[in-house]
Formats: sequence, C-alpha cells, structure tokens
Amino acid sequence: MSERTAPAIELQDVHLSLGRAAARVHILKGVSLSLASGEATGLVGPSGSGKSTLLMTMAGLERPDSGVVKVAGEDLGQLDEDGLAVFRGRRIGIVFQSFHLVPTMTARENVALPLELAGAPDAFARAEAELRNVGLGDRMDHYPAQLSGGEQQRVAIARAVAPDPAILVADEPTGNLDETTGRSIVDLIFALRRERAATLVLVTHDLSLAALCDRTVRLRAGRIEAEPQPDSEAALA
Repeated sequence: MSERTAPAIELQDVHLSLGRAAARVHILKGVSLSLASGEATGLVGPSGSGKSTLLMTMAGLERPDSGVVKVAGEDLGQLDEDGLAVFRGRRIGIVFQSFHLVPTMTARENVALPLELAGAPDAFARAEAELRNVGLGDRMDHYPAQLSGGEQQRVAIARAVAPDPAILVADEPTGNLDETTGRSIVDLIFALRRERAATLVLVTHDLSLAALCDRTVRLRAGRIEAEPQPDSEAALA
C-alpha cells in the first residue's frame, strides 16, 4: 500500500470566537477536518453555521483561539502576520462574493498586484495572460466600475489564480450574480481547478453547486455534521 499523501488542509480541534466581551460569540466549536490534495470540497450549512469563518480560518485570514491549522504542511499558528501574508500570497488563492477589487486600478493592475507584491518580474505579462484565460482579453484597461458583476468576478478569479496557488478557496463566489452569470463563473472556477490540479474549497448555500465537488462537508452551529460512511450505505442498500 502506497504512503498516504499529506493533506492539503488539516484542522485539529479548532475553536474560534469573534467579538468582544458580552458580544463575543463562539463560532467554530472543535472543528477537525482533513482535505486531500487536489480534492474539491463544498462547505454547506445554514446561515450562521460558521462555514465562511471556517473558510477564512483555512486561508489564514482568521486565527483560531485554540487548535491547529495546517496548510500544505505548514502550521499557520507558527507564522507571524508578515510570514502568514507571504505564505498566503504564494500558496492560497481567495475569491470573495464581493470581488474586493481595487477601484482605482485597471483589471490588468488588479491581477498584477499580488504578483508584484511577490516580486515577480513579469507581473503584467502574467496578468494579461490570466485575463485572456478568463475571457477578458479586451477589458484589461477597464476599471471595476466599468465592468459588469460577472466581469469583475472574472478579474477576481484571474487575480486569485495568477500566483499559481496550490489551494483555491471561494466564499459564495456566485452570491452577487444572476443565475446565468453565476453558472459561467462556476464553470470557470472548476475548469481552472482541473487545469492546475489545485485543491478547491467552496462555500455555498447552493446544494447543486456543492454537488459538483468531490465531497460535501456540512456545518451546523459551528460543528461538522457526521459524513455518510460509504460502507454503511452499501450495507443498508
């Protein structure tokens, strides 16, 4: 039997609370989870279940109160803020529901930004290639306000994948888009994930979208619900 590949993302008994004093809320409650390299995972659950917070914890944007978060074998808890930012910039691509583009930068400049921060000498050439890859070769010099919602999300996706991250996380990436545009964005994300053999973690309220993933993880009240066991299902069939 071959040696098991190390998980792309591993969480061990993670607890996280947000807010201060009496307003502090316990969001994640003892979450343990292991995601295989190259796997596409859908995180689903009711509003307030903690799925977006879990995604941000995986991406190193939220630090847990306790527990261990390892990404690509790196214990994020051992990194200071600068180290975490460098690691995230190289290894994790993030797509948000609200795009988070810099309004005073063109599409080309937005996509080149993380590459420039990483010191890439060919940042603009790579940004142009990524924009062509997402179908925006003729919109490179447009500012976010001059682009449709779908186009803005394509720019955001190009920016996320430009550093060629091993892990791509997306938080409700179709939440601000109409159904047709949203479907095209979903197709794009999954195509890029296959093309680059990246690990994908996708937060969504859309169960049909989650069903496109290799695996679905359900959260409720900050805890992971038990996943169905294939052997048990077969025994009951």
